Amino acid sequence: MVVRIAQCTIDVEDLDVMVAFWSAALGYEVLQGDDGSAKLWPSGQLSGAAPTVWLQGSGTAKRGKNRLHLDLVADADPQTEVRRLVGLGARPVDVGQTGSEGFTVLADPEGNEFCVLHSEPTR
Repeated sequence: MVVRIAQCTIDVEDLDVMVAFWSAALGYEVLQGDDGSAKLWPSGQLSGAAPTVWLQGSGTAKRGKNRLHLDLVADADPQTEVRRLVGLGARPVDVGQTGSEGFTVLADPEGNEFCVLHSEPTR
């Protein structure tokens, strides 16, 4: 028996800002609750083929570097995607990379680090 990743949960301080960023970044649909949370899921997908995202209102700011982060892969040119994400509110961050990595490190509007891979992951 094995498990699979079904959902990624992100604690957020400003739900509206984070819903706007992550739904636009991923192209996901949104169901925002009245409990300070929102669920984002891939448009048109009802199965568990891709993980959903749960934005959970925490009321507190992020502290420190993430110990777990998302690695995203672009459908098109990765640098074009990086520019699009920056336009949505992401910003480049330095977590110690040398510049020769196969990814670009960004942070969402609340500082949660994530990577845009320059190519599909390989074995």
